[in-house]
Amino acid sequence: MNSANPFGEYNDDQNPRTPPRIPIPRTSMEDTGLPLPAPALILEHRVLKALLGAWALAACSPEETAAVEDHLGGCGACADEALRLREAVGLLHPPETLDLDPALRTRVLQACLSRRPPRIPVPSWATPYDAETARLDALLQDIGDAEWHAPVRLRWFDGKEPTSRRTTVAGVIAHLLTVDGLVAVTLGLDDPLESPAGTPTPAARTEAFWGATHVPPTRSVRGPWREQSHNLVRTVAFAGGGSGRLPVPYGDFELPLRDSMLDRAFETWVHAGDIADAVDYPYEPPSPRHLHAMIDLGARMLPSALAARRQAGLAAPRETPHLVPAGAPGRSLRLEIEGLGGGEWLIPLDSPGAQASPDREVAHVALDGVEFCQLAAGHVSPEEAAAGQSGDREAIRDVLFAAASLSRM
Repeated sequence: MNSANPFGEYNDDQNPRTPPRIPIPRTSMEDTGLPLPAPALILEHRVLKALLGAWALAACSPEETAAVEDHLGGCGACADEALRLREAVGLLHPPETLDLDPALRTRVLQACLSRRPPRIPVPSWATPYDAETARLDALLQDIGDAEWHAPVRLRWFDGKEPTSRRTTVAGVIAHLLTVDGLVAVTLGLDDPLESPAGTPTPAARTEAFWGATHVPPTRSVRGPWREQSHNLVRTVAFAGGGSGRLPVPYGDFELPLRDSMLDRAFETWVHAGDIADAVDYPYEPPSPRHLHAMIDLGARMLPSALAARRQAGLAAPRETPHLVPAGAPGRSLRLEIEGLGGGEWLIPLDSPGAQASPDREVAHVALDGVEFCQLAAGHVSPEEAAAGQSGDREAIRDVLFAAASLSRM
């Protein structure tokens, strides 16, 4: 029998499966055992004003923060006060960079190695290259696909004037890959160039690599460069410190392996800076210890660079009619490097084999460490180098131009 309910609807009592036409009441939150939502915090104006300092320091509870921010939307006086407090907090707590300290990796490795020395250590003359390639690889990890095609201008000094070559971020990595390949070949590793014949110089090898494909290099070049740098460090570690005397040819000159690894570390840092500038990324100089080693290499190469400029007729006339015999004391210039990686070097002026003598010092040049490296990289012209100078002006000019002529593509 059907019975009428008070709402004028009917339920089928004989068919309990029929769903009720009137929905049953919803369960109240009080019946579920769940915590009830907290009511909005209501505070007086004087209390909210007193909370502005804590709010500016982000020290309020979530409820207090919500109450203060709701109040600021309708109270102009408190909003102005809150703005002043936030600006004051910004002065007390200046924003800090999220980039890691460039020396952090070195400190972590030193701490680890002090507790557990490696069974096969990397020679000290190869650690700058290991560190600089790792820093550059971290930079490459952070850039996007489009940034690999950002324009980069490689700059160097050709002996008489600054020159440059336009490429991309990927092209710079290709350049490092091919020049590092000179060291790889010396160590018996594969040459990244498919046809290395007739390409003995760094510039010729780079042009050959760039011209081997019809499309510009892309981010795919990072893998071969990264693998090669790891293989170089691993191979010199297994070869031991004695391998540092192996000659590495650069076409028109050669360097022992220990100096060549420093040279490659220096160029890796310089070109990493070029890439960082192209993608608007901060990049710090090497650690002071590694920077000192790079500056020392440049200072040791200056006498040969002076002799090469003299033979090319680019150096100033000498006061002595003949080159000083090897081992004999000759005129010297005191090179003082200040700041990071600093030190002092006596540079023989009259012959690469002459003995630098403080008694025959004719000039003194003072340069910042990074400034000297920028000069040696061809990124700063000799005329623009911020150098403190005293003594023989012609000798100073010769040394500054010789430092710039150390650069190459």
